[in-house]
Amino acid sequence: MSSGRTFKALMVAGLTLFGALSNAAPDEAPYRQDARGDEVSYRTLEARVRELGRAFDGEVGIAVREVDSDWSTSWNGRRFFPQQSVSKFWVALTAFNAVDAGVLSLDQPVTIRREDLTLFHQPVAAEVGAGGYTTTLGNLLFRALTQSDNTCNDAILRAAGGPTAVRATLARHRIEGIRFGPGERIMQSRIAGMEWRPSFSIGNGFHAARAQVPAPVRRAAFENYIADPIDGATPDGIVDALARLRRGELLSPRSTERMLSIMSQTRTGPQRLTGGLAPGWRIAHKTGTGQVLGGTQAGYNDIGILTSPDGRHYAVAVMIGRTATALQTRMALMQNVTRAVIAFDESRRGGAQYSYQRR
Repeated sequence: MSSGRTFKALMVAGLTLFGALSNAAPDEAPYRQDARGDEVSYRTLEARVRELGRAFDGEVGIAVREVDSDWSTSWNGRRFFPQQSVSKFWVALTAFNAVDAGVLSLDQPVTIRREDLTLFHQPVAAEVGAGGYTTTLGNLLFRALTQSDNTCNDAILRAAGGPTAVRATLARHRIEGIRFGPGERIMQSRIAGMEWRPSFSIGNGFHAARAQVPAPVRRAAFENYIADPIDGATPDGIVDALARLRRGELLSPRSTERMLSIMSQTRTGPQRLTGGLAPGWRIAHKTGTGQVLGGTQAGYNDIGILTSPDGRHYAVAVMIGRTATALQTRMALMQNVTRAVIAFDESRRGGAQYSYQRR
């Protein structure tokens, strides 16, 4: 074939490929073959993720990334979903970055006082007496991640430099598809159509004040938050960051292992992604749960890293932005995503298939 014909053939092939990629659905990335992989296994997992996403009665995003090869697939992967307490992951990441830089020490003492209390889930409040509660920054970070304690998280956020520092960490590491809000107090108040007041942290103060908000005002604030969450994150962005953390690209080796070790001890959401684990599999994860209005919840999430018995890693994110379905149905979705990843791993190894156990 002449050089002119060869060049023309290559141009036609290139344009054809470009057209195919351009016509792919924006939230359904085109299939990418891993050099070591089995095409059937990858396509099966991709199809299963889409099947689970389509079948769920609610607004959901799902993403899976194979950490070692960086292959990924997603459903609504580029859409922003409310994070809620998933955002504690970024606070911890920022704190560990500060530790690596020598700015913070997890052994430094911190005192939590009554005026530091926030709202919703804060088990540490029971230990805050008239003289406060003194502990270490490391203990607060552990409780923020494993118990999703809002007061502990706020203390870590203050020590690490506030929301500006978190955003700077995201920018410095070029972590895309992630927003970080103004903090729990301000954000949760605004979702309810209010402005934060210190009295909200005392007893039933927040709930009592929220009950007095006119229904149209609260509904408008709630819907505005879901439509454009100030703490929004994309499933694709989340699994990319999780994979980079696991590969040691975001923190020092010591901080990487410590953060993942803490996440592996998470107590919240035992029937979310964790509920789908097979024997020998492990997970390091962080949950997020938002406010409910009229039976509809804004944010019901779980993100994490699944590790196979022989050490392969998969970053997973399931973000439910809006749903009124039963909790069991939401948890079943997350469990089935975990099972799909495990079935994929088994099929690549040629081992016994781990059942999807569809529900």
